[in-house]
Amino acid sequence: MSSGRVPIRHSLVTRLLVTSVLIAVAAIAATAWLATRTATRAISQEQGRSLGENTSVYDMLVDYAATHPDWSAVQPLIAQRAVELDRRITLMTVDRVAVIADTTPGPSLQHARPAATVDPLNLDLGLTRGTDRIDHRVVGPFRLSAADRTRLRAATDERLACLRRSGVDGTVVEQPNGRSTVVLSTADPFDLLSRCGEPLDSPTRSEQEALRSLGTLAGRCLDLDERTQRLEVLPDFSAYLIDAARDEGSDREPIRSRVDAAGEARITSCVEKSRRTLLQPHVAPAVLLFITAPGSDADQTTFTLSGANTIRIVAVTGAVLFATIIVTVLVGRRLVRPLRALTDAVDRQHAAPVGTPDEIGRLARALNDSVQRRDRAEAQRRAMVSDVAHELRTPLTNIRSWLEAAQDDLAPTDTQLLDLLHEEAVLLQHIIDDLTDLAAADAGTLRIHPEPTYVRDVLAQVVESHRGTAQVAGIVLTMQIRDDPVLPADAVRLRQIVGNLVSNAIRHTPPGGAVTVGAYHNTITVRDTGVGIAAENLPKIFDRFWRADGSRNRATGGSGLGLAITQHLVRAHGGTLTVRSAPGEGSLFTIWLPGAEVAGASGTAVSQVGGGRCLNGRHPTGEEET
Repeated sequence: MSSGRVPIRHSLVTRLLVTSVLIAVAAIAATAWLATRTATRAISQEQGRSLGENTSVYDMLVDYAATHPDWSAVQPLIAQRAVELDRRITLMTVDRVAVIADTTPGPSLQHARPAATVDPLNLDLGLTRGTDRIDHRVVGPFRLSAADRTRLRAATDERLACLRRSGVDGTVVEQPNGRSTVVLSTADPFDLLSRCGEPLDSPTRSEQEALRSLGTLAGRCLDLDERTQRLEVLPDFSAYLIDAARDEGSDREPIRSRVDAAGEARITSCVEKSRRTLLQPHVAPAVLLFITAPGSDADQTTFTLSGANTIRIVAVTGAVLFATIIVTVLVGRRLVRPLRALTDAVDRQHAAPVGTPDEIGRLARALNDSVQRRDRAEAQRRAMVSDVAHELRTPLTNIRSWLEAAQDDLAPTDTQLLDLLHEEAVLLQHIIDDLTDLAAADAGTLRIHPEPTYVRDVLAQVVESHRGTAQVAGIVLTMQIRDDPVLPADAVRLRQIVGNLVSNAIRHTPPGGAVTVGAYHNTITVRDTGVGIAAENLPKIFDRFWRADGSRNRATGGSGLGLAITQHLVRAHGGTLTVRSAPGEGSLFTIWLPGAEVAGASGTAVSQVGGGRCLNGRHPTGEEET
């Protein structure tokens, strides 16, 4: 491992610094955003309060203009209101030529932005939040006479009494022009309002002349020929066209002329324009309204950030950022110090110091465990190289000795010599194949090709192939199978697995003993009556090149690779391989493979061993198959 310094861009301190700076910037940005939002909210509240004050002043002046023909008496009104609000209220003509009224002397407002234009005949809907641009308090010629007012009030009171007798309550409201109307305070579930007298919406005598004048003006706006069509206007200023020729001198309901939506919009526009013409002499002229701070030409709610405040914000932000960088560097150096100690320990291949129970301490323990595992792996590698060299040396030495003897004419080159050389070559090939399988298993390239396989057929082939060896050794080799299990397995590898176990059992079973191969469902067993395995040796039997015979005699211990290969093959199938053994009682190897099936119906299966057909593992005579 290189002992050079870590590049700055890869340093933990750099990454920690960048992370901390980003966090600090995010925190400062969030704080600034919060402060801005807070200030904005405060300003919005102040502007809302100011808008409310402006609206109250505007409504007061509209009320005055709607009931006065000029502004001559407005000064005391705005002076009192200015004192209440601590504001300067100024009224100026629309052309900004003259100041009509002013509560406090101050700078000129010639170029200032007005708060509103006070005109009762053209209301500012943003301040009134209504829909009618003509203020309802502008009455003019539409005011009712005292007699009409008294008559309507009596009729309205009688209608309200009728409603109250039916259980519906309400109040009488008098409009600015003197008209009285009933406003219900409770629901009218039975439509009693229409039953308690006719609607009081017919023009009175005092309204008829003004409404006729309004209809005439609106008719001229619409270019109507009064001989054929006339515009009828109701007291609520809604209007419609009637056929004047057909209704002349008739008391019948006027025949209305049908108009489309565009026509209705034009009628409404002309009526509104004509109302302004009739009402103009009765209201004060339009003026500009200015509401400012005393002694100033600007609105009090204007928000500005001074240069001093800007410098202060920048200074505080820079100080916070600088403090964050200093703290991050100090913390980073303290954090990196134990990491450097771990790096030195790894470079020198020493145990890393474990001083704290935090993440660095856990890292130190992990490094120590890694070093221990590396040492064990190195020891196992060296032992394996030594074992491989030993295993390959014996057959190669034998082959070389026989060949040198033949070259020196010390041994005849006959069939016996060729058989000996062939036997040693086969043994050498066997060892090389075993090592190849183990290397493939270690590299993860050991491949199997599973397919539905009849276990009985595979076990029968293994038993038949080892029967001669068992007979020579004086061992009884039998097979016991329930039903006819079918497993998804690689048939060739499965024969190799069972064959390794059977040959191992025959090798460690004395003459007169027995080896039994069994299968049921997804389990395959190999049982022998051999010498058994001591308890302390059971964890080692699957290690490579391990043999119970310490003399490493191949005649009694084999190459020491068979069980290791067998275990890898079983794992490649997704199964498990276990062993139970005791000295003098023999051993039982059990293979479990997943995905087992049972072929045949009602537990009946057909198997073939050595060319003979059997039912359920038994001969027709009822004897157990061997």
